[in-house]
Amino acid sequence: MKFKKCMAVIIVFMIFIGYKIYALKTNNVIHKGYDYSVTTFIKDDENNLSIEKGKTDDIEEPETIFTFNPLSEEIKDKILGISFKENNNIKIEDLAYIQVTYWGFDDKEHVGELIVNKVVSEDVIEIFKELYEAKFPIEKIRLIDDYNANDELSMLDNNTSAFCYREIVGSKKISNHGYGVAIDINPVQNPYVKNNIVSPESSREYLDRENIRKGMIVKGDNCYNAFISRGWEWGGEWKSLKDYQHFEFKIPNN
Repeated sequence: MKFKKCMAVIIVFMIFIGYKIYALKTNNVIHKGYDYSVTTFIKDDENNLSIEKGKTDDIEEPETIFTFNPLSEEIKDKILGISFKENNNIKIEDLAYIQVTYWGFDDKEHVGELIVNKVVSEDVIEIFKELYEAKFPIEKIRLIDDYNANDELSMLDNNTSAFCYREIVGSKKISNHGYGVAIDINPVQNPYVKNNIVSPESSREYLDRENIRKGMIVKGDNCYNAFISRGWEWGGEWKSLKDYQHFEFKIPNN
């Protein structure tokens, strides 16, 4: 009896060794239901294995996102009374919610969100696709509501943003951001400059526009061309002041 048990153990051990040798030769690996080899072993929801042939050395990267949709009830609730205030100039139904994939300052892909006027939503999607393909770096893209619609806080955090119903600083006129047809990109690297005013204040080191660094916008670059080629205007070309972060699109009656 002891001899039979011993032989059984030896047989099981030999089968195990044979399997390991076979796996090494064929590069077949099963690991938590994912495959890192030529043969794919896939687990379904019921923990069953299926096999799919083909080279899958790397886990597939998530697909990029470039979408625009009407504002959901959740987004409406988020912005009402913050970036959107009841007014006679624009309705909340005139706005679109956008998600875009972009390259961060960390050289990794991220997904950001913007709210813009519906009339420019397709433009904005195409612009950010172009920026993504060119790997133009953007530090972050968040709704300005995450900063309680405070433009100064958003700029200090180097946030790229679009819609915010507000007046132009020092004026009673509604900003083009208030119509959802303006976008500010990388405010720290692309400051607002008028006389001795620099905003955000931390941007002073970027007043030298000849010393081009990550995230800066200069005439003729990928970011500039993506907007200008679609009829947008750049604040970096204004005469009375420079708003290097700012692009806007002119629509009738605004």
